[in-house]
Amino acid sequence: MTSISAPRVLLDGRLAGPATVVVDDGVVAEVLDGASPEADITLDRGVLTPGLVDIQTNGCFGVDFITASEQDWHLVSDRLPSTGVTAFQPTYITAPMQTLLSGLDRAGAVIDSLRGAQAMGVHLEGPFLSPQRPGVHDPQYLVDPTPDRIDAVLATLAAEHTRDLVTMVTLAPELEGGLEAVRRLAGAGIRVSLGHTDALAAQVLAAADAGATLITHIFNAQRPLNHREPGVPGAALYDARFTCGLIADLHHVAPEICTLVWRAAAGRVALVTDAIAAAGMPPGEYELSGIKVFLGEDGVPRDAAGVIGGSALTLDRAIRNLVGIGLDEASVLSAATRVPADALGRPDLGRIAPGTRADLAWFDDGYRPLRTWVAGRSVFEAGSGAQAPNGPHRLAREHQPA
Repeated sequence: MTSISAPRVLLDGRLAGPATVVVDDGVVAEVLDGASPEADITLDRGVLTPGLVDIQTNGCFGVDFITASEQDWHLVSDRLPSTGVTAFQPTYITAPMQTLLSGLDRAGAVIDSLRGAQAMGVHLEGPFLSPQRPGVHDPQYLVDPTPDRIDAVLATLAAEHTRDLVTMVTLAPELEGGLEAVRRLAGAGIRVSLGHTDALAAQVLAAADAGATLITHIFNAQRPLNHREPGVPGAALYDARFTCGLIADLHHVAPEICTLVWRAAAGRVALVTDAIAAAGMPPGEYELSGIKVFLGEDGVPRDAAGVIGGSALTLDRAIRNLVGIGLDEASVLSAATRVPADALGRPDLGRIAPGTRADLAWFDDGYRPLRTWVAGRSVFEAGSGAQAPNGPHRLAREHQPA
């Protein structure tokens, strides 16, 4: 049993404290009011939060998930805690179906052995997307969600190495067979997100009726908001059934629009990175599902035509960005923890409460990670030699029994 005392703790969507979190066998056993002089670990400043949860990331630290080797998966798992992330949903963008299925096989063979941040399942962002809103997705591989193709996705849920591995699918509901695909996927327990879509607002709402519950990177690669045709973002902000994924690098979505989204969809915005292999890496050329993408000095990845291709964002940076434009700290932290966990039906993650997995992140007062725990195990400590993107920091005081 381990106890951690902190001056501020994110509890039930608010910043409280001081408080002491007691961890037993990888699970939060109890949360006590006040600091404990007998705590095993005493945090002298900053805030203790649940571990961050990123439900849309294509890769990072030089790794593209769809082609990742076993070594690559472990590298990402080991390094993500340096950004405060303890759970992530690797995302595969559009590719030939066989490439996607092969990627699932490789993921299924390794993710149960990850030592650091834990994979929650795979998000298929394509190939059932609109050729009208492809972004950097290769149009030649975009296809309609026909029954046989949905059969292939659902078959992975029962296969030996990929059982229950697909946890989310992004699709365009206006495609032929789109609404039926939403029904079948949602009925099988897969979260359905709407993205890369030219759907009208009425089609978005019909998809919600069929079981869709998320919007992939709101305002990006979708029919825009208009005062007569609300488009995808208008319908998503209107309909409280949707959790809205937001890339808060302040390039994909302007700060003013981030604030509008925050106000219109209070409590149902999930911060996502949409990171690619360039995240955590220097400027240069990287791959996103075989597509060449160049990361410039401005920190924004673009393809040869200049189209933004994912991001180089980390989730701790997204938090700093939104706090920096004046948004409420507790709601920003919740958008990187509880909201995305709930969007995937994971009440054991994204919160500090008895019975939840003891995934914890300690941030300094500027929201830079100092230490991270996964299931009660310390997996990152700034200044310890681990890969920390934000430089060294003074560490917590650990109580040594007399």
